[in-house]
Amino acid sequence: MQFRPCIDLHEGKVKQIVGSSLRDGDNSALVNFESDRSAADFANLYRQKKLAGGHVIKLGPGNEDAAASALSRWPGGLQIGGGITADNAVQYLDMGASHVIVTSYVFKDGQINFDNLDKLLAAIGRERLVLDLSCKKKDDDYFIVTDRWQRFTDTRINAETLKRLAHYCDEFLVHAASVEGLMAGPDLELVSLLAQYSPVPVTYAGGIATLEDIEAVRKAGNGQVHITIGSALDIFGGSLAFMDVVASCKTD
Repeated sequence: MQFRPCIDLHEGKVKQIVGSSLRDGDNSALVNFESDRSAADFANLYRQKKLAGGHVIKLGPGNEDAAASALSRWPGGLQIGGGITADNAVQYLDMGASHVIVTSYVFKDGQINFDNLDKLLAAIGRERLVLDLSCKKKDDDYFIVTDRWQRFTDTRINAETLKRLAHYCDEFLVHAASVEGLMAGPDLELVSLLAQYSPVPVTYAGGIATLEDIEAVRKAGNGQVHITIGSALDIFGGSLAFMDVVASCKTD
């Protein structure tokens, strides 16, 4: 299990936001933390600690300059997501991203858009693509959500979906959107599902707030599911020591 750090950008600033509070067309998102440090500063920190595989996520407009500055500080060390399409994916790889992370471009109108997925593969290849399968539970199943986690698709997270989509990408990134930013514990049922059925590496985000939570994810995921942590970290205003997390995950 690896620790994959994050740089979440909102209105050009590094912030931690309750994911389910994001809405198009308004500024009412619930902000857990806003940093006075730049995105580039965080990229430098992650590079110093050799925490490859982290991600820069652009939450809405106004984040291009901050994202570019982070990618320039660690070429090949960070992934990037937020508004990625087949038309601009190469641009972000040229900026220094190791991978692009895609959700809404592929999961459109409630379904998987395989035409767009094929366009991405033609543009950048499978080995540079991460599919964001961020999801919420509805009834007894997890469904992929898009449009800043506001819209349910018809796509369930299950063995069939993970196997099918793994042919198109190098990794999965999965935010448990219902618990993201709440620091109330991870969704271990989802972690277990991902560990059991994902044929490619997967990074889980959502609810991790303590070292005990990390151990619970390690156990539920059989050490196979990587983690990312936001609001709970002391570098983002929380109480969980960044260096303790780094040390914990280096035991694997």
